[in-house]
Amino acid sequence: MNITAPLLWLGVFVAGGVGAWCRFRLDGLIARHWSRSVPAGTFTINVLGSFGLGLLTGLAAAHASLAPLTVVLGTGMMGGFTTFSTANVEVVRLMLSGRPGAGIGLDVATLVVAGAAAVLGLFLGGLW
Repeated sequence: MNITAPLLWLGVFVAGGVGAWCRFRLDGLIARHWSRSVPAGTFTINVLGSFGLGLLTGLAAAHASLAPLTVVLGTGMMGGFTTFSTANVEVVRLMLSGRPGAGIGLDVATLVVAGAAAVLGLFLGGLW
């Protein structure tokens, strides 16, 4: 896939907006079904985004012609979709609200589960 730099930039820009919109919608959907005391939306979004980025990276490693698409969808869409900065704020919020165990648990769970999802995506993308 041959793509010019301006089109690549435009693709990343548009995909980032789409990813952010998807995050907003999914977080709202999850929030309607979960207590706000547990940031399930942010956790789910980061796990899904890690899997998606792993999958894209695995595909690009197996098929070099997909590298530009990986830049657009990986950097743009998954960058707009995932929200590790929000996850960190939620960890601190839990700790400051007198729930340090929940904060540390969320932090560790996000790292472990999102990392495992990325490895799984990378593996599956490489098989494709």
